[in-house]
Amino acid sequence: MTTSDSTTDTTTDSTGTTGTVTPELVVLLDEDGRAVGTADKAGVHHADTPLHLAFSCYLFDDAGNVLVTRRALHKRTFPGVWTNSCCGHPAPGEPLADAVRRRVEQELGTTVGDLRLVLPRFRYRAEQDGVVENEMCPVFVGLVSEAVPGDTSPAVSPDPDEVEDARWEPWSSFRESVLDGSRTVSVWCREQVAQLPADPVSAVAADVAELPPAARVVDVRP
Repeated sequence: MTTSDSTTDTTTDSTGTTGTVTPELVVLLDEDGRAVGTADKAGVHHADTPLHLAFSCYLFDDAGNVLVTRRALHKRTFPGVWTNSCCGHPAPGEPLADAVRRRVEQELGTTVGDLRLVLPRFRYRAEQDGVVENEMCPVFVGLVSEAVPGDTSPAVSPDPDEVEDARWEPWSSFRESVLDGSRTVSVWCREQVAQLPADPVSAVAADVAELPPAARVVDVRP
């Protein structure tokens, strides 16, 4: 695998101590889903974004509600757009399921219980304001069962750098509104909802062999 050039930033804390910040890398792919290199996430999204590996996750509570999130208003790609629970990119060599769990905890302040792969071959390309998303993006369904005392849904603590808002909604009504076009969501969310089964929580886990080759080395078991 070849690796693209990236820079390492330096930071200085309140005591005057200087440290380094390792760039977050994404895995670049060829048209067959094989890894061909890496790129700094901070600069990979532009008008001609290269194909790269990502994931999407839909989180459900015990009552069958799905967590819907609104992307932070200052994000480079699709700011302020309502979408699925969580998206992200596995680091080079990071198990895909580990990346999902990591990102859910970072962005939403909660943990995933059962996690299963449901759309291993999902791929999309979307553009907004001249910035393109171009991803092979396997889709997962996860369960979150830690309910808030006096409430029926688990607590989440969204990171404001990533998430502007988050809410639990009945899956059936969310799905219906996305499919009939009355609900505006991200391009990838609309396409994913159209491909997801009517009851994702009960869906049988997909075969790992259907993942892009670059992602097949990872463990996607619950």
